[in-house]
Amino acid sequence: MSKKILGISAFYHDSAAALIVDNNIVAAAQEERFTREKQTSKFPVEAIKFCLEESGLEIDELDAVVFYDKPLLKFERLLETYYAFSPNGILSFLKAIPVWLNEKLFLKKNIRDGLKDVGQYNVKNLNLLFPEHHLSHAASAFFSSPYKDSAILTIDGVGEWSTASIGYGEDNNINFIKELHFPHSVGLLYSSFTYFLGFRVNSGEYKLMGLAPYGNPKSDQTHEFVKLIKKNLVDIKNDGSIWLNQKYYNYATGLRMVKDDKWKDLFGFPRRIEEIDIDQHHCNLALAIQIVTEEIVLKMGKEAKRLTNSENLCLAGGVALNCVANGKLQKEGIFKNIYIQPAAGDAGAALGAAQAVYHIYYDGLREVDGVNDIMAGSYLGPSFSTKEVLSMNKKTKAVFKSYDVFSDLTKNIAQKISEGKVIGWFQGRMEFGPRALGNRSILGDARNPEMQKKLNLKIKYREGFRPFAPSVLTEDSNELFDLNVDSPYMLLVAPINDSIKKKLPENYYDLPLWDRLYTKRSVLQSITHLDFSARVQTVHKETNVRYWNLINDFKKITGFGVVVNTSFNVRGEPIVCTPYDAYRCFMSTEMDYLVINNYVYKKIDQINWEDREKWRIKFKMD
Repeated sequence: MSKKILGISAFYHDSAAALIVDNNIVAAAQEERFTREKQTSKFPVEAIKFCLEESGLEIDELDAVVFYDKPLLKFERLLETYYAFSPNGILSFLKAIPVWLNEKLFLKKNIRDGLKDVGQYNVKNLNLLFPEHHLSHAASAFFSSPYKDSAILTIDGVGEWSTASIGYGEDNNINFIKELHFPHSVGLLYSSFTYFLGFRVNSGEYKLMGLAPYGNPKSDQTHEFVKLIKKNLVDIKNDGSIWLNQKYYNYATGLRMVKDDKWKDLFGFPRRIEEIDIDQHHCNLALAIQIVTEEIVLKMGKEAKRLTNSENLCLAGGVALNCVANGKLQKEGIFKNIYIQPAAGDAGAALGAAQAVYHIYYDGLREVDGVNDIMAGSYLGPSFSTKEVLSMNKKTKAVFKSYDVFSDLTKNIAQKISEGKVIGWFQGRMEFGPRALGNRSILGDARNPEMQKKLNLKIKYREGFRPFAPSVLTEDSNELFDLNVDSPYMLLVAPINDSIKKKLPENYYDLPLWDRLYTKRSVLQSITHLDFSARVQTVHKETNVRYWNLINDFKKITGFGVVVNTSFNVRGEPIVCTPYDAYRCFMSTEMDYLVINNYVYKKIDQINWEDREKWRIKFKMD
């Protein structure tokens, strides 16, 4: 008899829900997409409602509801940490304990109450289960992967006690071989630099990764920063385990990540405050911690290979979203195959929790083919019917053109992209995870040297240094990028090929930051980062035929089967979910066209199209 299991992550950040029936993922989505509150920690009422609607199930029909970690073990860690560091941290202790007592220690009650907001059910029949945090991460990667057996590497900030783990998965079992424990954590090390360089912890790590290529790899300062980090902040062992010198950190018992004065003395400059100008020393420090992180991840990968001798590796946890480190691990050739869970952070742990219960608790079997995962391109969120789009059109008084033949639409939009227009592209089921993969995307011409600047400043309203990713036809990826594997989830960074590089001036690394950014580096300037790298998404006809056809039509016009792809949102806003979200975002920015299913909206045809403030929502800066 089929097992129907709901997985939940909540109460920290990236609340989400996922529903599986046996080994099939029916639905998965982050709560932020529905509530429009980025990285919300609230119980995922709306995400659960969506999953149940998509499956046609009621709560009483579920065999299990699974929470993604063990709250009592976390509470144990909290108490032991405060005890070990006492009397330090008394203020943090006094703030944290009431929250734990009121909200998190009685988590079963909170989950039951949250489910009542979803719908009526019989509480006595509810089977509520709690796998460990890193098991949820490991399960989300291995049980979604195409491999019969695999080494499994999970790396994040902290779960209960574990901050990283090496495991081995075979058939429907996962065994952990080695763990790294709090307070020693690669995720917290990286987040400490996120904080010190003026970005927000748990949301700004990708900005830090994007800033790193602005660092000068030839600079004495960069090399000195690497030495200072390894001498004072982190001791890296040969097996990839680390020891963090707690004299410099404050996260274990304090209200901040680091001891600001000690870091200022160490690096020679104070913590950068948000929105303050970025200088070269900030970039060099970002590059230094990226170099150190890559060294740690590579050593962990080698240790996973030594311990398991598997040809395959599965990755999950927040650090697995560091696509630069992933690219280096792929390039190293330690493993024949690497699979990274596209929702590698805590949202994906909701899915992994459900999968762990099905395969391990219920002994559910797996069928794998060694090639295809079960994530369906990560298109696991809601889609919207023609009726729903037409309802939105009436509500907003939108002016549109409909296409009976979709190939006519893609030819027309490909032409607009080639002319430098910016397109909001909304199709099919919403993506699960942090990346827009061609269903909730903003698109532009990668050849256009002004596109990176335009998208950052006039569309996304975010920092001008932020890079953009290419979506490339998988058939063409080898011609443009030094990448010999598929990258469907935009989780690998690879160098561009020499054939599309432009020669740099001799003083390139001595130029000011913004001059370097706008120096012509590549034929595909707007997706080529300062170090000649790109975060590649390979687009496959089998998983997203509409997106593939659009890019293929663009190739017929330009000769290049690649477009700029960034997430459909503005700074501080979650990726759009509904047609109304998309239209509102379109009208509040300088996008030129919007495409929703078979409908095309031209900005200057819309009523009062210049009145962007009418549509703009004030989101918190991320």
